[in-house]
Amino acid sequence: MKTLVNHNLCKQEFKEIIVEKKPCLDTKGKPVNGLYNAWIFLNNPAQYNSYTTQMVKEVILAFREASNDRSVVCVVFTGTGDKAFCTGGNTKEYAEYYAGNPQEYKQYMRLFNDMVSTILICDKPVICRVNGMRIAGGQEIGMACDFSVAQDLARFGQAGPRHGSAPDGGSTDFLHLFVGIEKAMYSCTVCEQWSSYEALRYGLLTSVSPALKVNGEFIPNPLVHTDRWVDEKGHIIYGTAKKGDALEKAKAVLKTGTVDLSLLDESVESLCTKLLYTFPNCLSKTLQSVRKKKLEHWDMNKEGNREWLGLNMMTEAKAGFRAFNEGPKDDKEVDFIRLRQQLAEGREWSEELIKEISPQYRGIKV
Repeated sequence: MKTLVNHNLCKQEFKEIIVEKKPCLDTKGKPVNGLYNAWIFLNNPAQYNSYTTQMVKEVILAFREASNDRSVVCVVFTGTGDKAFCTGGNTKEYAEYYAGNPQEYKQYMRLFNDMVSTILICDKPVICRVNGMRIAGGQEIGMACDFSVAQDLARFGQAGPRHGSAPDGGSTDFLHLFVGIEKAMYSCTVCEQWSSYEALRYGLLTSVSPALKVNGEFIPNPLVHTDRWVDEKGHIIYGTAKKGDALEKAKAVLKTGTVDLSLLDESVESLCTKLLYTFPNCLSKTLQSVRKKKLEHWDMNKEGNREWLGLNMMTEAKAGFRAFNEGPKDDKEVDFIRLRQQLAEGREWSEELIKEISPQYRGIKV
C-alpha cells in the first residue's frame, strides 16, 4: 500500500478544545472497524463555552483535520457540560483587550470568519450537538453546521444590539434561511430567546430530546411543558397547571431533577449512522450544494462586516462589552435611554459618555 499524503497544515496541540474520535455505529449499534466520527468540544464550561482567540484557532485546525481525515464520517461540534454549547465570544477578553482597539479586533474577526468558513467547507457532514445554550456567536457557529440536534433545556438567540454589537458573524446571513425574514428580524434585533421547541417549530433544528430526569423518568422541559410537575412527596403529577402558579411549578421540577444527555447522544449517534449508509462523495457534493445559500450570503458580507465590527469597538461595543464584563451580576446593560438622549443632543463618544451610561459607574460621580 502506498504512503498517503498528509494534507494538514500543521500539528496542533489542543488546549482549549477537546477532540475525540469515536467509532461509527452500524444499524445494530455495533462499532464499525476503522471508521469514526470526530467530536469537537468547546472546553470552557466555566464561561459557558465562550470562545477565546486561542480557541477559535484550535477550532479551525480541528475542523481541517477532521475534514482531511479519511477515516472520519461525520463531525460532531459541541461543548463540554450541560449548560451551554456556546454563548459567543469571550466577553472578558473582548472587554479587557479588544474594546477600544479596532485594529486588533479586526485581526480577531479574520480568525472568526475563517472559523465559520471552515465549518461551511468541511468535506464531512457537521452536526451541532446542542448540549445547552446556543446564544450570540454560539448561535452563529451552530447555524454554520449542517444539522442541529438539541437537548430541550437549551435556549437559542442573539445578544448583539443589547450588548453593543450586531449579529454579523453569521446570523444576519443565515437565520432568515431557517426561520424566515420576519422571525429572523425580530430575533436579531430584540434578542429574545427561543426554547428548543420553538426553535424546532421554526425550522432551526433537526430534532429535540428531553434532558431532565425526575424520579428516574425523562420529562419534557417543564418551563415549556407545564402539564407535568412534582408534588411535595416527589411524585410526578400530570395535568394542566393553573396559570398563576405554572412558572413556580416548573421551577420546582427543575430543582428536583437531574440533567441527563444520554437521549441527546442517542439522537446524534442515530443521525451519524444514517449518514454512514451513504456514498461518501455523493454525500459531500450534496452538502456543498445545499450549503450554497449560506455561502452566498456569507461570502458576500463577511469582509464588510469584519470592517464594521472592528470600528464599532471604539463606540457601542466598547461600552457594551465593558458593561457586561464589569457590571453588577443583575445589571449588565448600559442605560439605553440616557445614551439615546445624549446622542440626540449631538454628544460625541468619549470615555466620559461611556462612564455616564455604564452600570459599573452608577451612583459614582464621573
